[in-house]
Amino acid sequence: MRFDVGKAFSDDIAIDLGTANTLVHVVGRGIVIDEPSVVAMKNGGLTREVLAVGTRAKQMLGKTPENIETIRPMRDGVIADFIATEEMLRQFIKRTKTMLGFRRPRILISVPAGATPVERRAVYETAVSAGARDVFIMEEPVAAAIGAGLAIDEPQASMVVDIGGGTTDVAVLSLGGVIEARSLRCAGHAMDEAIIRYVRREHRLLIGEANAERIKIEAGSASEDVNGEAVEIHIRGRDLREGRPKMIVLGSADVARALDRPIEEMTEFIQNTLEELPAEIATDICERGICLTGGGALLDKMDKELERRVGVPFNVPENPMQCVVKGSAEILAGLPKRKHLLIQP
Repeated sequence: MRFDVGKAFSDDIAIDLGTANTLVHVVGRGIVIDEPSVVAMKNGGLTREVLAVGTRAKQMLGKTPENIETIRPMRDGVIADFIATEEMLRQFIKRTKTMLGFRRPRILISVPAGATPVERRAVYETAVSAGARDVFIMEEPVAAAIGAGLAIDEPQASMVVDIGGGTTDVAVLSLGGVIEARSLRCAGHAMDEAIIRYVRREHRLLIGEANAERIKIEAGSASEDVNGEAVEIHIRGRDLREGRPKMIVLGSADVARALDRPIEEMTEFIQNTLEELPAEIATDICERGICLTGGGALLDKMDKELERRVGVPFNVPENPMQCVVKGSAEILAGLPKRKHLLIQP
């Protein structure tokens, strides 16, 4: 049996660098990190010191003194703060190191389908600065299709919709290649903002981003038709008229009304994509259905509501949030055969 020294002393890493969460998959070991894309930094005049990244940093959101700031370094799926992103990647890569690993890793990072060349280059350079030996870039929905197990090598076309924190990405694939890939900057965070606006408008209550995300996860629904499965959630915030704390109760139907606008925007985006495809490809997709991945796929009744609005069946794979990073890892493990799916940084 031949011993592969290169593999023993290096790690190939696939990273889903998301607006809401970052997932890290080490080839041969599986997903080793799944944490929020948040960095806590201490400002000391001209210097910035990293205090925490990931879960620990998210716990500090909205609770820090003046000299400490909590940053979401990714916005709409692309880098908004280069220094914070580099430090976050550096710490995540450091955590993946094995006892034998001393070589810098090869890294494959997925980006939104609509990322500009400048945005892709920023991701590439940040990964190199964080300690990568080689960096490869691919589009998120393409990785999601592979991670979801779609038969992309067949002559029949497949379509995937990946709803993340900052972007909704669509890809259509056939015969092992990409026919169409595009991105909409409306996704999970747009839903959180819609909930904040709804609570402010309907109840004159001011809530924060963390509270809005909790509402979406615990009582969120894409459909007002709850069919006796209504979930209620108690929310505390600041009364905008009296300025003192106040508590309200929201149900699934309330959240569905709040989310109507961002879901309608996603619906139009998917419909426009379908309308612009050649007839034969659109027919394949209508027959096979659309694969729904990303954190947005976990919203209650999201697949059924999109199916009602678009008129095409939607299917949700197991662990939809992990599809992008699993697909990226699969590409990295079989790079010579799938190199044509990579894009230029």
